[in-house]
Amino acid sequence: MRVRGSVAGRLTVEGWFQLVLGLMVVLVLAGATAGAQVIGQTIASSNRLIDRLQPAAAEAYRLQGALLNQETGVRGYAITADPQFLQPYQTGRREEEQAAARIRELVGDRPELLRDLEEIERAAAAWRAVHAEPVTEATTPERAAAVAAATVTPSKVVFDGLRDRFRTQNADFTAALAADRADLTHTRHVRNTVLVGLVVLFVLAALALTAIVRRLVADPLRGLSAASLKVAGGEFDHRIEARGPSDLRTVAEAVEDMRRRIVAELQSSRAQEAKLAEQAADLDAQTVELRRSNQELEQFAYVASHDLQEPLRKVASFCQLLEKRYGDQLDERGRQYIDFAVDGAKRMQVLINDLLTFSRVGRVDDTTVPIALDGPLDRALGNLAEIVERAGATIERPAALPEVLGNPTLLIMLWQNLIGNAVKFAGPGVPPAVRIEYAEAAAGWYEFVVSDNGIGVAPEFAEKIFVIFQRLHNREEYSGTGIGLALCRKIVEFHGGRIAVDTGYTDGARFRFTLPAPG
Repeated sequence: MRVRGSVAGRLTVEGWFQLVLGLMVVLVLAGATAGAQVIGQTIASSNRLIDRLQPAAAEAYRLQGALLNQETGVRGYAITADPQFLQPYQTGRREEEQAAARIRELVGDRPELLRDLEEIERAAAAWRAVHAEPVTEATTPERAAAVAAATVTPSKVVFDGLRDRFRTQNADFTAALAADRADLTHTRHVRNTVLVGLVVLFVLAALALTAIVRRLVADPLRGLSAASLKVAGGEFDHRIEARGPSDLRTVAEAVEDMRRRIVAELQSSRAQEAKLAEQAADLDAQTVELRRSNQELEQFAYVASHDLQEPLRKVASFCQLLEKRYGDQLDERGRQYIDFAVDGAKRMQVLINDLLTFSRVGRVDDTTVPIALDGPLDRALGNLAEIVERAGATIERPAALPEVLGNPTLLIMLWQNLIGNAVKFAGPGVPPAVRIEYAEAAAGWYEFVVSDNGIGVAPEFAEKIFVIFQRLHNREEYSGTGIGLALCRKIVEFHGGRIAVDTGYTDGARFRFTLPAPG
């Protein structure tokens, strides 16, 4: 069912429930109004019958009984001339007045019943004026008997006419009671019909609104849920249709966009996976090649440490033997040549050893353990004790260095090369002074600083000094192979840190490097 652009499509789920609730409220209010109206009519009919007409009919009988009591009292007084017979007459007069007043109060809106009452009152008044009062007003029994004898027949005729009016009044009350009972029965039937109709209407309205909500809200929601479950189950090509209220359609469109992005990302991921598989294969091949290269490097290291040094030792030894045996036969230049050969052989041995040391960093022993740097520093200073003492150098160090995560042997080499360089490259005529400091850097790292008062490093050579075999001075000025700082960088980078020369320091050379803290 397409609802886009329609009123149904513009409503949200909340809007639909509010609309349904509003319709139900309208139906309830309308039903309550109609029910209240018919119930009110029933109550009015019932009240009119029970509270007014039936009491009025009873008062009519009371009125008639009061008039009959008056006629009986007058006749008894006329026959016996006994004054006690006037008591029913007087009582009947009062009851007549009360009954008439009560009838007027109860059926004041019923003209036909009031007309019967008025006719009875006129006929009763005429009877009393012509027949009853002359008897009751007689001063002697004889006079009352004479008046009664003279009016007995006319009085009977008049009172019989009053009885006819009694029957007319009773018939009118009976008819009125029957009409009101029929009206009450009718209103009750209407009330019951309306209430049953309202119940049926409520049930039908509830069913209709439920069907509408199910069709416009529940069915699209179930469809969205089923489609989402299919996509979640791996059917990424299953298209999610946007149906139903606006917010549900918005959710469906968002889920469909997400599905499309997932499909696109999945396709891209599969392409990347294929590419990664290809790269993994290349990496495996490179790993095999690297393993072979490492084996060749191991063989080269063995040859360099044994086979290559053996000829150098022989050259140096035989040159020294040649100088010892034939030295007195050689001139100064010949002895100088022999010294050059011996020095070259020894320097070649040093270069080979330094190169082996450089290649073994992180390869022969790659274990790292938590270690306090005071231990490696003490070992390094012990190795440099003769050089430090000969140069008259001073070493300023913290009372305690922190614990780092590192390789003890490599850390000894690091301190030894940095401090050895500081002592070696001292300024002319100035005793070397080396200062060691540290501070916490980023979380989990320490920064260490080694400063000296030597000749320093020009800013343009700040990177060149860390390149293997790179020298800034000739061998006659400063000894060495140019591998020390390159070895320091390799050791620091093996531990994950960084080392650099501080080009802003002008009182000598200052090196900064970082090492990781344990844990």
